[in-house]
Amino acid sequence: MDNAASLTHRRVLAIATPIVISNATVPILGIVDTGVVGQLGEAAPIGAVGIGAVILSAIYWIFGFLRMGTTGLTSQASGARDTDEVQALLSRALLIGFAAGVVIIMTQVLLFRGAFLISPASAEVEGLARDYMAIRVWSAPATIALYGITGWLIALERTKAVLAIQVLMNGGNIILDLVFVLGFDWGVQGVAWATFIAEWSGAGLGLWLCRDAFQGQAWRSPLLVFDMARIKHMAVVNTDILIRSVLLQAIFVSFLFYGADFGDVQLAANQILLQFLHVTAYALDGFAFAAEALVGQAMGSRARQVLRRAALLSSVWGGAICIVLAVCFALFGPVVIDLMAKSAEVQSVARIYLPYMVAAPIVGVAAWMLDGIFIGATRTQDMRNMMILSAIIYFASVIPLMAYFGNHGLWLGLLISFVARGASLAWKYPALEAQADQKRSGPVTAP
Repeated sequence: MDNAASLTHRRVLAIATPIVISNATVPILGIVDTGVVGQLGEAAPIGAVGIGAVILSAIYWIFGFLRMGTTGLTSQASGARDTDEVQALLSRALLIGFAAGVVIIMTQVLLFRGAFLISPASAEVEGLARDYMAIRVWSAPATIALYGITGWLIALERTKAVLAIQVLMNGGNIILDLVFVLGFDWGVQGVAWATFIAEWSGAGLGLWLCRDAFQGQAWRSPLLVFDMARIKHMAVVNTDILIRSVLLQAIFVSFLFYGADFGDVQLAANQILLQFLHVTAYALDGFAFAAEALVGQAMGSRARQVLRRAALLSSVWGGAICIVLAVCFALFGPVVIDLMAKSAEVQSVARIYLPYMVAAPIVGVAAWMLDGIFIGATRTQDMRNMMILSAIIYFASVIPLMAYFGNHGLWLGLLISFVARGASLAWKYPALEAQADQKRSGPVTAP
């Protein structure tokens, strides 16, 4: 990235579009997983696959920082034309991913026991879920390493490779689901084996797509890979992102818990409406990822004008997508609600709160896009601190709002948390741009 003129709308779309398409395959896989075990004619297998997948996803989610941190650091190294560091970062990410996976395998008994103490199930469901997880856990190294691989590829604008990995994993998983469950009658274990094979296949393809990094010497140089200054910086970045993510998750988990106090009907309505938020996140991911890659490269090359243009173009597209989503939610939201819920009471209540989902993309776009911009700049300390501030504002506002307005107050509190995240990060943005003017010396760190 030599100058601002090289950064075009086409370039942003070239990064974002494969991610958006890739994300579209994720819910399809969940539907197939549930559908094939549903053909067994019993409730327990459906519950077992559901709870087993949730437990493993929650464990793996802890390491989601590896994707974001790797993207920010690699894009900056790429912008600085530091090829050796680009290669070394891939090695570090792979080592962290594989090591974390091995630790999960070694501690699986304790992890699963703790999970079922928190979320107990019937003896039949728990037994089947344990069978499912006992197979899937052996692909933990592949799954977590893929976070690093994906982040590395995004940083280098190779999102078509990310799409290829997702198509292979999710497409292969779907085919194997059908073969193992419906063809071989392996039941819940068939779903687990299908995912196990898909995840290792995805990791294998990911390594092959990163093969150019292994043609040099830096990826296997102990002096470069285990450079303590770089490792310390990577640890700080990843820790900040982890704290930020835990707080963000706390907001959404508390939202569900608070919603349960308003009764089953409103809880069900809230759960349905949250799916609209998931759609928004999936759609915006592509443009947030584009911001991560392009802002990171600009920060690495110390090109302030390019950084500003990267932030602007990616945000323009993110904003346009959010407007389209808001209009679609307003026009087609009631139809979607009716398809997702058969209870007339739930349908009626969900429609009452649908306007909050129409507002959410507009209100939340700044938070989503600035997250991507700050990740690319590795201004993770700001992200952490502004997330702490946003969480405080959320809890301070949602409790009195619920007391006065009930479930409306709960939704208002969630929208306020979006505004707080966006406004607080926007307040810190000028310092991010100013950092791009500083003379480079070692890893880019926030002052």
